[in-house]
Amino acid sequence: MQCPKCNSSMHEVEVETLQGKVVIDKCERCEGLWFDNGEAEQLKSDWMADFLDSGDPEIGKTYNAVRDIQCPRCGDVMQKINDAKQSHIEYEACAAHGVFMDAGEFTDYKHETLLDYFRGLIASLRRRT
Repeated sequence: MQCPKCNSSMHEVEVETLQGKVVIDKCERCEGLWFDNGEAEQLKSDWMADFLDSGDPEIGKTYNAVRDIQCPRCGDVMQKINDAKQSHIEYEACAAHGVFMDAGEFTDYKHETLLDYFRGLIASLRRRT
């Protein structure tokens, strides 16, 4: 599979959870993560999943500016989506296949804090202007 952001190769990473094994794809260059439908939500509650998102969040922010990316599974253009609970997090989603998170986004997605409420408020204000 090719990375939808930088077109580099992605490799599979296996994670053992209490619910079973989850296999995600990680870009070898930008270190973005591809999650098939339901995998990000499943790994969000797994305390061991932090090691997956080892990429530099600053580099991830630069790739977040890339628009009109295609789903690595079906080739359809993916939608930019803001997370419902943490609206400052913006990732790409294919309704049929999964989501792509840039480096640093999964770690942010995984750890909800009071600061996230304020980040979401600021993000919504910026989108209005």
